Amino acid sequence: MTASRTDAAQRWWDTCDRPREHWLMRESEQTRWPRSLLLEVCLRIVFPTVLLMATYLLFAGHSEAGGGFSAGLVAGLAFVLRYVAGGSVTGLRRSWVQPPVVIGAGLVVVVASAIVPVFFGMPVLSSAVWAVDVPVLGTVKIASSLVFDTGVFLLIVGVVLNLLRTLGEGIQMGELESELNDHHPGDTST
Repeated sequence: MTASRTDAAQRWWDTCDRPREHWLMRESEQTRWPRSLLLEVCLRIVFPTVLLMATYLLFAGHSEAGGGFSAGLVAGLAFVLRYVAGGSVTGLRRSWVQPPVVIGAGLVVVVASAIVPVFFGMPVLSSAVWAVDVPVLGTVKIASSLVFDTGVFLLIVGVVLNLLRTLGEGIQMGELESELNDHHPGDTST
């Protein structure tokens, strides 16, 4: 009995966060979400542009307006737009990286970037700036706080994706329940 529980628990642990949907929907897949062709075409232009803007905000955050939090919110808004355009079927569950994993990676990066300066005899959350000569761009300053901002970025994006996944599943389950009740109004066994 204990071995079967252990095996069942191990199977659950191995499969609980496994992706179940593809990120981009194929034409053959049917969805209950009303889709707008104009919104989907505009999304193909806007989505990479918004992610590029989020990347700019992430890298510009040390010396100008921006940072990991604002970059994460902008990237999260891009994913919200993608969700609105394609519905919950567009792959928040079947993507190759799950939102809890992104949240965990962000937390690990934030904590590591906060603690690493201690090993060099500096206070927690200390920052250093390095100047690197890049042939085309000239001298580029890179701050160690970029690692912290990257962790915050991953954390915010993971939270937004997890929120979309949770809301999408709830909406989809509600639609399925109402659909089942419409097809079998007197049957209460389902």
